[in-house]
Amino acid sequence: MSVIEAIILGIIQGLTEFLPVSSSGHLELAKAIMGDTSVPEESMMMTVVLHFATALSTVIIFRKEIVEILVGLFQFKWNEQTKFSLKIIVSMIPAGVVGVLFNDEIESFFGGKIFLVGAMLILTAVLLLLADRAKNTAKSVGFVDAIIIGVSQAVAIMPGISRSGATISTAVLLGVDKEKSARFSFLMVVPLIFGKIAKDLKDGAFDTNIDFVPLSVGFIFAFVTGLVACTWMISIVKTSKLKYFAIYCLVVGILAISYTMF
Repeated sequence: MSVIEAIILGIIQGLTEFLPVSSSGHLELAKAIMGDTSVPEESMMMTVVLHFATALSTVIIFRKEIVEILVGLFQFKWNEQTKFSLKIIVSMIPAGVVGVLFNDEIESFFGGKIFLVGAMLILTAVLLLLADRAKNTAKSVGFVDAIIIGVSQAVAIMPGISRSGATISTAVLLGVDKEKSARFSFLMVVPLIFGKIAKDLKDGAFDTNIDFVPLSVGFIFAFVTGLVACTWMISIVKTSKLKYFAIYCLVVGILAISYTMF
């Protein structure tokens, strides 16, 4: 993979990780358009590195909330901070279980499965349309809500299903305040991304002959664009403009399916 291609992928990841249009799906589409011939494991490595970059940008944007979560875990008091911290942990369980038990199967989805990406983008469009019509409330995320949102995050491991779109839409459909839904969605993925990186390092996934220059360049561009997109997305959710992203996902999904057929 060239440096130019890595820059393109980094920008795509930085923008689409927080916008509800599926970063993994767009990465797969971009790789296909650029003629990426990486084996699934190598392709997945670039995806993980770029997700790590946007996870780091999330840490920067939500540093105060993350400190509160950590403080809540070690206070050993049953207060709002502790409850919120536990809700984040609970929400991680479904995706964590899926990631551990079905790691090989997940990696196989990241090898140019364009038809799958298209179908999942259409599913994302449906979720966003439903969420866009939901009425805003002042409700916070509950423990049951956290589990259900966590299941959505686990399903969104599939390329083409927007993780932020699925989790925010699920939270909003459960009656959770839209801004709180967005913040919870962005915070719940951070530990999983760092956990995935740690697991790959432990398993020696990065001890290969792959050129780390494109990975590094892609990381930088994903991180910088992620800082901008994260802040932008929160304001978008508050003003309830998800239907425009639904239309976009629908169009891209149809084009992706058409690409595989014709």
